[in-house]
Amino acid sequence: MAAVGCVLLIVSTFGAFTFVEVAEIVTALAVLLLLKRRADGYEFHLPFGDGTAIAAAGAWCVLLILVRIFDRPLGQSALALACALLILGAGIRERAKRPMDDLPDETLKIPRNVMEREDEGPTQPVQPRRPRPPR
Repeated sequence: MAAVGCVLLIVSTFGAFTFVEVAEIVTALAVLLLLKRRADGYEFHLPFGDGTAIAAAGAWCVLLILVRIFDRPLGQSALALACALLILGAGIRERAKRPMDDLPDETLKIPRNVMEREDEGPTQPVQPRRPRPPR
């Protein structure tokens, strides 16, 4: 959903081109890059999670579009606003599906041999964090 909104947002910037449209395109490309990296299996941690980052990008685009809403044709502004709201909604939906600290289970489990040192002997294993129950 967010990817479709980003592509349509980029398409809606054609016409009069200012720094506002450049900011919209950069924001949409950043969301597309985030989605591509996650689809490729890259593991990285965002402070508030993917959904929050996508929703923030959508909210930023809504603000940028509202700044220039009367400087562009009404149909083009309405399309851009709908696309930005689509990105915002997709981010909110993603945030509702997954908690902020959504780390894969493999990164939470520490192998036993990592916790043991040759000079000290075995130590107490670190207990992995339990995932939060879904809301």
